Amino acid sequence: MEFASPNIFWLLLVLVPLTAYYVWRAMQGDAAIRISSTESLRKAPRSWRYYLRHLPFALRCAAITFIVVALARPQSAEHNTTTDAEGIDIVLAIDISGSMLARDFNPDRITAAKEVAGAFIGDRYGDRIGLVVFAGEAFTQSPLTTDQSSLQTLLSRVRSGVIEDGTAIGNGLATAINRLRESDAKSKVIILLTDGVNNRGEIAPLTAADIAKEYGIKVYTIGVGTRGEAPYPVFDEHGNFIQTVRMKVEIDEKILRSIAETTGGEYFRATDKQTLRAIYDQINSMEKSHVEVSEYTILHEEYLAWAIAALVALLLEFITGRIVLRRIP
Repeated sequence: MEFASPNIFWLLLVLVPLTAYYVWRAMQGDAAIRISSTESLRKAPRSWRYYLRHLPFALRCAAITFIVVALARPQSAEHNTTTDAEGIDIVLAIDISGSMLARDFNPDRITAAKEVAGAFIGDRYGDRIGLVVFAGEAFTQSPLTTDQSSLQTLLSRVRSGVIEDGTAIGNGLATAINRLRESDAKSKVIILLTDGVNNRGEIAPLTAADIAKEYGIKVYTIGVGTRGEAPYPVFDEHGNFIQTVRMKVEIDEKILRSIAETTGGEYFRATDKQTLRAIYDQINSMEKSHVEVSEYTILHEEYLAWAIAALVALLLEFITGRIVLRRIP
């Protein structure tokens, strides 16, 4: 609670001389009767009137206090905040082909990509984010949404082997474009992550890049994989791990760079998990959302309750002093 006129509380000092006068008056006594002995009166039982004799004065002090508080204009404050967010629509297109199980990242490429993407999503307050995965084919794992909890859950379910193997970069990019083409956001972004060379799909990567450019979509491309050779796990037909073999890492950086340049984005090469996290942080800083927060306060006057309390206290003082504890003049 706040008070619009807190200086009014200085009026409470009037209670000091008022109390001092009341105590002095009580010690002096109001009247005297001459009797031969007071011994019998000392032993007489004290009634409830004796214990309530100071109640009228206490009620008067309370009434004065309530009046002063009411004059100080007590106010309750209601604080409200409104957020005007001009977000960015973002689609994460993630390669889930078998090569994403390579263990040059800890523990493997696809797990590292999911962890870093999850942290990126958590930093994008106010943005709508979608998720597309691709291998030999492409499909939408999550449409554009601001529900980060649901998006994180769907991201955690991404894994390799759920669709036909291969690397259809063009299809993955085209599917991501399809999620954004009807968006009315001021800025539209695709972050495409892959570790291979386009070898499947009906749409050429550069054709998809031209389509993205027409829709005003900026594409950031990330090539994932160490340089040289990387350890790839080998599984049997039942999905059981057999051994790890070293194979040459092949990423079509020329195509990825061309996609980025065509759409006004940028190409990055991630050779380990730390580099991948730094890339997402860099993209995060380049694509900032505009968020405007407005705060306002509504004040409610609360003097009426104190004024009513003062009136009740004065009424009770009158009843107790003039009726219940009425004294003989």
